[in-house]
Amino acid sequence: MVSTYRGKESMIRLYVFDMAGTTIDEQNVVYKTIRQAIIAAGIDVSQETVQAEGAGKEKSQAIRDILAALQLPPDESQVQSIFSDFKSRLVEAYKQLDVAEQQGASNILSGLRERGCKVVLNTGYDRKTAESLLDKLAWSQPEMYDALVTASDVERGRPHPDMIYLAMQQTGIKDAAEVAKIGDSTVDILEGKNANCGLTVGVTTGAQTRDQLATAGPDLIVDTLAELLPQ
Repeated sequence: MVSTYRGKESMIRLYVFDMAGTTIDEQNVVYKTIRQAIIAAGIDVSQETVQAEGAGKEKSQAIRDILAALQLPPDESQVQSIFSDFKSRLVEAYKQLDVAEQQGASNILSGLRERGCKVVLNTGYDRKTAESLLDKLAWSQPEMYDALVTASDVERGRPHPDMIYLAMQQTGIKDAAEVAKIGDSTVDILEGKNANCGLTVGVTTGAQTRDQLATAGPDLIVDTLAELLPQ
């Protein structure tokens, strides 16, 4: 299938979509919860810093990077304590959260699959958390997507390319030039670039702004997923 994106033409057979902020609207609850857990540990941090430093990453790594940005000495026991608190808080937050898809997301996934493309969801969440989000949306495999790849399925999280390589393996795609990576954070874009994806796309519906996304050098930045559907 040939897909045209504002003059850029690529043979894309696999679309790898981030979840929270990209295909799912969970109101940035994960980053709000990370901030709550860090503050509960006696460390003051702004929401802006949390999202700038932590967006898209495996969540214990996000905490490490946020603390490093605050120029705090590395302390793995503290990181794990905050991470454990974060996970407990997130369970409670999700119980109360009204999760919704980003506008038209299910139609986009269906439209791409109808055109013969594979669709994989990937995320910096662990599998249990990711599946709980998908259950809230009643999104199931293989009806809505071809595979789910989470941070707990690989040895190295974003920006390493391991999740994309696993997505390719699971869908039978051998050439990364045939893969598009779409996400709402710079680390999503870097993940795609490190995998040598044929197309990297930033979307402004999530944790980071257009200017922040641009620093990672994506091929394209869109305001809605609908812009990805070929005409």
